[in-house]
Amino acid sequence: MDARLDYFASPTAGKALKHFMSAGRALKESALPAATQELVALRVSQINGCAACIDMHTKEAAAAGETPVRLNLLVAWREATVFTGAERAALAVAEEATRLADAGHGVSDEVWAHAAEHYDEDQLTALVVLVSFMNAVNRLNVVTRQPAGSYEVGRAH
Repeated sequence: MDARLDYFASPTAGKALKHFMSAGRALKESALPAATQELVALRVSQINGCAACIDMHTKEAAAAGETPVRLNLLVAWREATVFTGAERAALAVAEEATRLADAGHGVSDEVWAHAAEHYDEDQLTALVVLVSFMNAVNRLNVVTRQPAGSYEVGRAH
């Protein structure tokens, strides 16, 4: 499959995405645990069907030590016993924030309160920004049909 647009060849994309992607790099330095960040990025990308992001975040998570069992069970995290309570809370926020049109209420008070039991305000801020960032990146890639499979670990950093 060929991409509809080549972001690297576009002066407009180059200007805009340079700043946009710096936000993603800043999130890496946040207090939200790195493993949680990769799981959330991957789960949001699964929901949105972003093959390029699934490729990237699966490989980055594996390179960072994430196990194949957890990566394979992420799509069914509610039924899986391999995720911590904090990770489950973050994944619940990520799913409700990604499925805004489906839920009709955004992130429920119950889901938010559960996440607040595990994360402080700075970490919750990072989580919300990460979910928003991933949803935007997913849309950029899905709309333009960015291909997947050739991502090399560390290339996006």
